Amino acid sequence: MTEDWETLTLIWTGICAFAVIMYVLMDGFDLGLGILFPFAPRDADRDLMMNSVAPIWDFNETWLILGGAGLFAAFPLVYSVVLPALYLPLFLMLIALIFRGVAFEFRFKARSSRHLWDRSFHFGSLFATFAQGVVLGSLIQGIEVSGRNYAGGMLDWLSPFSVLTGIALIFGYALLGATWMIWRSDGELQQWAYRTARTLLFVVLAFVLVVSVWTPIADPGIRERWFSVPNIIYLAPVPVVTGLTALALLRALDRGREVAPFVLTMVLFLLSFMGLAISLWPHIVPPSITIWDAASPPESQVFLLVGMVFLIPTILLYTAYCYWVFRGKVTGAFYH
Repeated sequence: MTEDWETLTLIWTGICAFAVIMYVLMDGFDLGLGILFPFAPRDADRDLMMNSVAPIWDFNETWLILGGAGLFAAFPLVYSVVLPALYLPLFLMLIALIFRGVAFEFRFKARSSRHLWDRSFHFGSLFATFAQGVVLGSLIQGIEVSGRNYAGGMLDWLSPFSVLTGIALIFGYALLGATWMIWRSDGELQQWAYRTARTLLFVVLAFVLVVSVWTPIADPGIRERWFSVPNIIYLAPVPVVTGLTALALLRALDRGREVAPFVLTMVLFLLSFMGLAISLWPHIVPPSITIWDAASPPESQVFLLVGMVFLIPTILLYTAYCYWVFRGKVTGAFYH
């Protein structure tokens, strides 16, 4: 029974991790478009940027709901600890996502108030991304727990490191958004996206370097995980492949590739996610709560896993179908 429970817990860990990374990749590029929105060359270009994600942005956020529901079902202790610890940034994220969603519906219908919805789209994307980065940084630096309850203060999440990760994610999502527009646009807008992506790549790599150095310095456990022998030999491919991917992305931008920059940027995010998983495993709420501590009873996990077996393939098929239907270069000729 214990082995079955451990296997179920690992399966649910994989499901939640998959939902999180799918959300980051899928919603990351349209949040990135919102971040870049006011910097586009012309108002017509902003129309094209919004048109490129208007048919797909809402189901990109399906992964956020799936990840949250899966986390609540399989790891209820995480909710009881993380929500009081990160209430303010999570609340900011939800409010920002609401304003951003409303902007999608109202911007093309408004006349005199159009500039307000432009700002709503931009600042909603900006604050939602910053809040997500702050949550990530707070989890990496650790949450104070006593027994099975949060033992810290209301503002413990606010630290130089969490602010740094919040800003870093803003630039990371902006890079995803710029490479998305390289793929989905042409002409002047595409050339602007090429220039923007190249600049953003260097900024993102600088943030990755700072976070990668800061984290092991601040946490002896993570430092031991990465730099002890023989771990340093086994884990060396992760930073090496990350560097090679960044170089390939730079070359793709210089050579005018259209699809490769977006794909390689997603690979950079996947490698960063892998590095984070290596650093924190098996903790789900560092530094004291592991996936085994937080897991729900096996009966609950089995019951909900049956639903996930049908739900995840359905979402994947629907997502693939929608992206196929709305493939190709975006024009100003459609909305919704």
